[in-house]
Amino acid sequence: MADSEDDVSLRESVEQSEHGAPAVGAVVRDRFETDEVFQRIVAAADEEIDTGVRELFFSGLAAGFAITLTFLLYATLYAKTGGDPILSVILYPIGFVYIILGGYQLYTENTLPPVALVLERLASVPALLRVWVVVLVGNFAGGIVGALVLSQTGVFDASTAAAATSIAQKGLQTPFWDLFFKACFAGLIVAGIVWLDFAARDTISRLVLVFIAFLAVPLGNLFHVVVSFTEAMYLVFQGQAAVLPALSGFILPVLLGNTIGGVLLVTVVNYFQTTERRVESVRKDGVERQLSFREVLVGGPAGRSYVPTLREEDPSEGRSWVDTDDED
Repeated sequence: MADSEDDVSLRESVEQSEHGAPAVGAVVRDRFETDEVFQRIVAAADEEIDTGVRELFFSGLAAGFAITLTFLLYATLYAKTGGDPILSVILYPIGFVYIILGGYQLYTENTLPPVALVLERLASVPALLRVWVVVLVGNFAGGIVGALVLSQTGVFDASTAAAATSIAQKGLQTPFWDLFFKACFAGLIVAGIVWLDFAARDTISRLVLVFIAFLAVPLGNLFHVVVSFTEAMYLVFQGQAAVLPALSGFILPVLLGNTIGGVLLVTVVNYFQTTERRVESVRKDGVERQLSFREVLVGGPAGRSYVPTLREEDPSEGRSWVDTDDED
């Protein structure tokens, strides 16, 4: 017997998020197609792009604190295992697990969802840059506080402090372009895990993906900008590095590499492999919501919502789409 119209309407409302992004795959229920993953990313990015500065900053600050745990545990195990290349990095992903599963804002994580929104012409470049700058400042602020505590208190014993110094100095001693290209691959890993995170449907899968993927950063001798910044500030507070050389010779190439790796190698590639059905399900009201190219380049820095919200009603009444556009 064919499903009634009411049954179909109820099923669709359950199988879609408020913004119309799929909650289950259309072809295979427990697996999302590429365009479905993209729809989920666009819906999440649409919520994020309008987040207030205070919320973004403190979420970024929390992420900076979490990254401190990665540096702390890396240095501790490095000291206890005599620098063993495998055992010393086994807990390196802990900070990233907290960040991604906890929903905090990490700069490299933000290379994917907001860029996807800009590529789809649903948000402006100034809105993207606003998110990036606020989150990065928050991450760095958390890293500064964490590095200060680790360097000026008794958290590290003598052997662990020496290990932390040795780890941090590797970055300062690495040439600019080597740092850049290593950071490109790290950016690919981070943005790639965000893409996979939107393809996963349960917490255990996300935990395993995040943990395994971020082990590749230290094992591959790669560099992540927030971890590197925390390491550099640790050396500064220890009096073993100057701020400007550390920022220009260490942090800058890592920042550029992470950004380009995340945007070009993952976001753009994943964007162009999706189909023309990418965001059909979030435009059911038939209204053209894409920005003009001028609006994309010079639009308002606060962003605005272009993805309509699906409001659930009584199944007998069907469903209605609520336009969430913030501007007239």
